[in-house]
Parts: sequence; structure tokens; C-alpha cells
Amino acid sequence: MQWPAQTEAVCRKLADATRVLAPTTVAGPTTGGVILAYELARQLGVRGIFAERDAAGGRSFQRDFRLTPGERVLVVDDILTSGASVRDTLAAVAASGGVAVGVAVVVDRSGGAVAFEGLPLAAATEFALATYAPDDCPLCSAGVPLTVT
Repeated sequence: MQWPAQTEAVCRKLADATRVLAPTTVAGPTTGGVILAYELARQLGVRGIFAERDAAGGRSFQRDFRLTPGERVLVVDDILTSGASVRDTLAAVAASGGVAVGVAVVVDRSGGAVAFEGLPLAAATEFALATYAPDDCPLCSAGVPLTVT
């Protein structure tokens, strides 16, 4: 997200894919979804807000962000792997009285394997990328050392 022109182009693709959902607000989780929520909302001509981690371990709308009952919310994030941050943001939308109308991500790393309660998912790009728990990592099992370049 360090290059505004490229961020604008990616968000244009997401805006074109989600405009039909008629959101009135775009919400993203901190930190990856903050810039995207702003830019996607700007392109859709709606409001952009973000959900932060809260004391209960989930996410909530803070800093005086509020949703009105029935407000149509598009949730956006940068990378989709397990879907945890998106699910937390969807829970914050529901807890605030909003209605989630869809999810948009820049990269779907799940290869399409993650779904959100029947909500439409738009991804600027997608690919499957293996993710391992440390005990299941084949490189760790083979004794390949971790290196940083």
C-alpha cells in the first residue's frame, strides 16, 4: 500500500466488482484494511471505517465509528489466508447493528477455500499458498535452517 497509484488501481478493480452490492460503508480490520477501506470507500462514494482489536480479543469499532441498524457494510482486507481478521470484522459489523453485504480482498491466498457465511467474495488476485504449523512444516522436519536474506 506504499504506492498510492497502484493502491488506487487495485481498489478500482475491487470497486467495480462490489459496486452491485450497494454498500453504504466499507470497513476493514487494522492494520491491513485501514488504507483499503479508505480508498475503496472513496471510489464507491461511501464512508470508510476500520475495526480495531479490543480487550475481549476480537475487533470492534472504536474512535467514535458507529453503524446504524441495517447499514450495508462491505468488509475489505489486504490478504486472506485463514479469514480470521475478516471474520472478526464481520462480527464487529453484526455487533454494531450493520449488515455485511460482501467481502473484498487484494489477495486470496486460500485459493478460494475460505468462505464467509454465503457472502460474495471479490479478490483482486488469488492463488493457493501452502501454510504450515511449525510441527507440520516439511522443511523444518528435514532440518532446513531458517534463513533471512
